Amino acid sequence: MPEARLATGIWVSAYLKRLQLADIPAYVTRHGDDTAGAVLVKCATLDGQATLWRREWDFETDARPWVVIETGPEARIDARITRETGFDPDLWALEIESRSGRTLLDQDGLA
Repeated sequence: MPEARLATGIWVSAYLKRLQLADIPAYVTRHGDDTAGAVLVKCATLDGQATLWRREWDFETDARPWVVIETGPEARIDARITRETGFDPDLWALEIESRSGRTLLDQDGLA
């Protein structure tokens, strides 16, 4: 039986709270579907660079790890987010500001 999935809106709220508790500024830049929207997480390192994360299926283990899908100039990451939201109207986009690149996406409960 497949694992039950948490509604995206609830997951985003919990993630933002966890970031707040870690003193990592984060913002919702695009509000997607509350129930089943995919999520992109942009981590801006405040030096003109950024990393873009997305959950991907690992079909061998049926896990859904967070993976980096692009790293580079922040403007290029923003353009990619704009393109992705054009294809997927349910997509959420979150932005984190962290000089060290810390996202907490590797912590238990977020993977």
